[in-house]
Amino acid sequence: MVLATPVQQLPAADTVVPSSVGPLRMLHFPALGTLCEVQYISPRGDAQAATFDRAVIAWVENFEAKYSRFRPTSLVSQINAAAGRHWVVIDEDMSRLMALCDILYSMTNGVLDPTALPLIQLWNWKNERPAIPSDEKIAAARRLVGWSKVQRASGRVFLPEPGMALDFGGFGKEYAVDLVAQIALDHGITNVLVDFGHDLRALGAPVGKPLWHVGLEDPKNAGQSNGSIGISGRGVASSGDYLRHFKINGRRYGHIIDPRTGWPVSNGCTQATVIADTCLHAGVLSTTAFVLGLTEGAKFIQGFPRCEGLLVSDSSRAQTPGFFHYVVTA
Repeated sequence: MVLATPVQQLPAADTVVPSSVGPLRMLHFPALGTLCEVQYISPRGDAQAATFDRAVIAWVENFEAKYSRFRPTSLVSQINAAAGRHWVVIDEDMSRLMALCDILYSMTNGVLDPTALPLIQLWNWKNERPAIPSDEKIAAARRLVGWSKVQRASGRVFLPEPGMALDFGGFGKEYAVDLVAQIALDHGITNVLVDFGHDLRALGAPVGKPLWHVGLEDPKNAGQSNGSIGISGRGVASSGDYLRHFKINGRRYGHIIDPRTGWPVSNGCTQATVIADTCLHAGVLSTTAFVLGLTEGAKFIQGFPRCEGLLVSDSSRAQTPGFFHYVVTA
């Protein structure tokens, strides 16, 4: 996980808390199942900041209302409810998101599969008494998974088997981060750090500094940083299972499921961090690299231009050659 250095200590709240410290402002609100923060400089003052804040909050709310599987009235929930029954009419925005899924599924060789929800629910780490599913249940869930099974026509989509379901959680938050960064630019704000649950996009820099400094969370001490990087014009995301998991007989079963096997990732990797041009790219690569493991994950990241990554386990680490250029040493 990446930890953006806070500007000030903000109170825990379930409402929007806009504030400023000198020339640097912070917008702070809960959404997308996490804490969303936007640090930025408003060159035209309070009126510009207020307009930007409203635009961000409205966009995120509309995005979540439409694409969250946790909202029963969302378009995603409507598609899932209609699985095996009928086609669902979709708009151009959903069609574009479906096209993006094509790209992400292909570039990750099936590691990122938006139809993996049956497996995610089967291995739900939040259950009061989590258990290891039987081979039969895993096989049954796997039969419902496969992006290529999704049927699409102009303005319509159909999940052909009852129980199939879409979930954009594997990239939706990162996608939102990039869109909010674009909203900042559209409002004339060029120095901004968008941080949604520690998935980040940085533009420009804070006052008096050349870069935004971002902490790298220590998997052995959650919430604590064991280093930091300096970024501008980049996205950063981390994937790991050291926070969200359950244990049975001393073995950890994490929340990241490999849809190709139907099992939680268990390759010794505890965290994968990627720096890329966008948060979406960083998030997709970090998750895929985590699934592939230290050696293959680092090779995978290195195959993409302008992308750098660091993968760690309890006893070792692997990184791409250029990652050290971003490490802050003082």
